Amino acid sequence: MSALKDRLRADLTTAIKSRDEIRSSTLRMVLTAITNAEVAGKEARELTDDDIIGVLSSEAKKRREAAVAFGEGGRVEMAAKEVAEGEVLADYLPAQLSESEVAEIVSTAIEQTGAADEGMRAMGKVMGVVTPQVKGRADGGAVAAEVRRQLG
Repeated sequence: MSALKDRLRADLTTAIKSRDEIRSSTLRMVLTAITNAEVAGKEARELTDDDIIGVLSSEAKKRREAAVAFGEGGRVEMAAKEVAEGEVLADYLPAQLSESEVAEIVSTAIEQTGAADEGMRAMGKVMGVVTPQVKGRADGGAVAAEVRRQLG
């Protein structure tokens, strides 16, 4: 059994007992997403902590995108709810990398792969090295943008 999944379940129980609506609904949603990921595919499997962090990251990304969409649409109360859910999810994710840390990881990967002279053709090669290092700790779009900037 995953330690992170146990922590999520225990925190859900605590949130329900303390009548914290946002936290309890967010944790229910995450646990459902984890269960769906476990039963997806040909056979059911138990997710590891890394897999669960991947699910949490994708759920957090959905919250960020929804908050932006609601904000642009003038639905301030819905945007605030999405932001609050994102903050709950952030408690369970590893600390996010800063832009300078991402830039440093990307430049190291470019040196390792010898991609500096290849330009944009080496994007996939560099992303293949960088992605495992930043998984769950940085937004993939921001990482790809940094790789493009440094290769371009």
